[in-house]
Amino acid sequence: MKLLRFGPKGQEKPAMLDADGTLRDLSAHIDDIAGDALGTEGLERLRKIDPRSLPAVDGGSRLGPCVGRVGKFICIGLNYSDHAAETGAEVPSEPVVFNKWTSAICGPNDDVEIPRGSEKTDWEVELGVVIGAGGRYIDEADAMAHVAGYCVINDVSEREYQLERSGTWDKGKGCDTFGPLGPWLVTADEIDDPQNLALWLEVDGKRYQDGSTRTMVYPVPFLIAYLSRFMSLQPGDVISTGTPPGVGMGQSPQVYLRPGQTMRLGIEGLGEQCQRTVQS
Repeated sequence: MKLLRFGPKGQEKPAMLDADGTLRDLSAHIDDIAGDALGTEGLERLRKIDPRSLPAVDGGSRLGPCVGRVGKFICIGLNYSDHAAETGAEVPSEPVVFNKWTSAICGPNDDVEIPRGSEKTDWEVELGVVIGAGGRYIDEADAMAHVAGYCVINDVSEREYQLERSGTWDKGKGCDTFGPLGPWLVTADEIDDPQNLALWLEVDGKRYQDGSTRTMVYPVPFLIAYLSRFMSLQPGDVISTGTPPGVGMGQSPQVYLRPGQTMRLGIEGLGEQCQRTVQS
């Protein structure tokens, strides 16, 4: 299934995408794509619904972030060997973990705001993993049973705030609109191998990122098991799993976003996003 949310900011309703590409309103069945609806039983109930029985949604409706009421937005840094090489960093001996604040979350096609004073706002296409069944101390062999599905994420980053202003990476990662999610949550049964997906990103029509999840250092099952040692994973938590090479910081000379530009990005089988940059 492809699950999504539509409508004005803060008033999104749940929906699914039918086989013909029509949005179908799910709000008579669930209140949101969130919480228990993402568990095994919740998803199974949704699978039993005939999409043709649901009201069609105007195709011009705004798409919201594909997951609602996200509790934790957990990110992994330097998780592609070729991206680590382009930044001059060593491949970490354990996953680099940081957070994006949930206030950064926005729709897949919403404007991305360049923060006031920013000179180094950058892009990162990433595979998002959405937790369906929570847990602690999850065995790696069981980890995939905890996945509700996958989505596209643009891990927008301000590199000066992240790397030059002391402290943790978080201050350069969690600015408002720095976490577009969607267009939809694709349930795990539709993705045969999350470690074999092409992902790409363009700015103003120029392709900067063109990679594959094959080059991840730490794959999805390992990341779930690893993170669950340090926190409870809960339904609706989002894990952003790192980016392939081609970020602006890795260019020579470096290239950063300016107001009025357009980012397009996508992942094989998970859809595409498109954002315009505006000044905050």
